[in-house]
Amino acid sequence: MIGKLQGIVDYIGDGFIILLVHGVGYKVFTPEYLTHKSTVELWIETVVREDSIRLFGFSTLQSQDLFNMLTGVSGVGPKVALAIMGTIKSDTLISAIATGDAKTISTAPGVGKKMAEKIIVELKNKFGGASATLFAPDASTGTMSSSALPDLLMALEALGYRRLDIIEMAQKLVTQNPTADISKLVPMALKEISNGK
Repeated sequence: MIGKLQGIVDYIGDGFIILLVHGVGYKVFTPEYLTHKSTVELWIETVVREDSIRLFGFSTLQSQDLFNMLTGVSGVGPKVALAIMGTIKSDTLISAIATGDAKTISTAPGVGKKMAEKIIVELKNKFGGASATLFAPDASTGTMSSSALPDLLMALEALGYRRLDIIEMAQKLVTQNPTADISKLVPMALKEISNGK
């Protein structure tokens, strides 16, 4: 069983790369953004089916664990899991699962509202306590107020902003200002957006 590969990105295809390792090219499916001819190390998950053996590569063990959790949800195969991870950043995805934000999860191609809700139902309890700390990008920021985030996202979407463009910034604002209400958070968010342009 292959656990990790280190090599040169020899070719970039649609959702996969050819990773050249000591003269052998491995076809590795990955959600990672990699550049041609770069040297990379990928943690490998091998998925064996009746008609195929596929390698899935991840830059971190946490990403590999997240992939395994997603594929553990009934109806979510490796292709859908990669689509989710390729569209939504890991910390954003984990936050969406923990707060029951099906709308964010359903922004991934091939994921409808029902599947997003199923992912939340089956994985929500896995992102409490130790698992949440394991996946959190910065555990020192404390817990996020889940009540303000959906309101902030809804307000910004009503102003014409795309959820995937604003969710990371919105999560950060809510985490950094746990006592702020929506009337304070919206102007702060608009300021962040204008400063980012």
